[in-house]
Amino acid sequence: MNEYLPGLAGVPATKSNISDIDGEKGILYYRGYPIEELAKHSTFEETILLLMHGELPKQQRLNDFSEDLRTNHALKYNLVDLMKALPSSADPMLMLQTAVSSLGMFYHGSECLVDGDVCSDLDYVNSATIKIIARMGTMVTSWKHIAKGYEPAPSRYDLNYAESFLYMLTGKEPDPVLARILDVCFILHAEHTINASTFSVLVNGSTLASPYSVISSAIGCLSGPLHGGANAKVLNMLEHVGSPKNAAKFVEQQLKHKGKIWGMGHREYQVKDPRATILQGLIQELREKRGGDVNPLFEVAEALEKACEDRLAEKGVYANVDYYSGLLYREMGIPDNEFTTIFAIARSAGWLAHWREQLKYNKIFRPTQIYTGKQKRHYVNIDDR
Repeated sequence: MNEYLPGLAGVPATKSNISDIDGEKGILYYRGYPIEELAKHSTFEETILLLMHGELPKQQRLNDFSEDLRTNHALKYNLVDLMKALPSSADPMLMLQTAVSSLGMFYHGSECLVDGDVCSDLDYVNSATIKIIARMGTMVTSWKHIAKGYEPAPSRYDLNYAESFLYMLTGKEPDPVLARILDVCFILHAEHTINASTFSVLVNGSTLASPYSVISSAIGCLSGPLHGGANAKVLNMLEHVGSPKNAAKFVEQQLKHKGKIWGMGHREYQVKDPRATILQGLIQELREKRGGDVNPLFEVAEALEKACEDRLAEKGVYANVDYYSGLLYREMGIPDNEFTTIFAIARSAGWLAHWREQLKYNKIFRPTQIYTGKQKRHYVNIDDR
């Protein structure tokens, strides 16, 4: 195949049985399970095991895995010292990429990834998976405090992943409603087939780089404005709109001037992103539980979505997962500049599932190119140029 397709659009890069998307019907499956069922009935810990191993775990397996995550939350003091040495103004995603990469210096074992039988050391693969996922949340919450000059909050061993994250973030007992919402957000962001950051996992993993380097590369890819971070831009947009009554006018102006409407449209979906539907439902649930006492930007968001549907539905442009997630994160006390790190925490599950799958059938990626440069030329002495 010599046809050049920008961005490899539509070109299969691998075979996978981890997740699947039906963009015309708006369906997302993890290992064959609809995302709506997992969001309603599952937990982030259970979803991690599903993505890693292909089946829902039995209770004892889930209990053991949850215990492994809890006992691996803590960061070595050397790593905390390294984070303290970073500029307090550093972007949280750059911090996270640096911290995850440095984990490889503390936890050895990737020397087992040396030949064709690269997945034989399952103890190492499982250990690395737990160490990375468990510490991702701790790094993010620790940075919130370190960047302000304070010591990180300790983790709690009696809480699940989402609850412990909120506790380490705020130092307060987590609101059970917000903790469950965050748990669902983690599930929704955990996996989404071969997107840009997941493709970077495949490429880096195919070289038998350590999983810490592999996940670090994925974080760097996710940090790009065309991949992660749109939910913070959605909030800025909603604040600019200001009121539900301004929604239709804003959409008209953006379309007239070919401006961006953040959180609208997705490369894979021609209908509303199923994750956006679930997040909107969580907002409505939160509103009911609080008797309507929620951020007024929720109403602005719903009005703006309706205005967009009126004008853009025929083009297949609907709300995506970024549209409502930032609103929920702000309700949890998560700073706007850390929204993308929440994405990275959740997606580390999918990234590592793809890393494990790549190791099983590994072949190093070596795409070709279409050369458009000069043909053969002869060197010209500098005095004759």
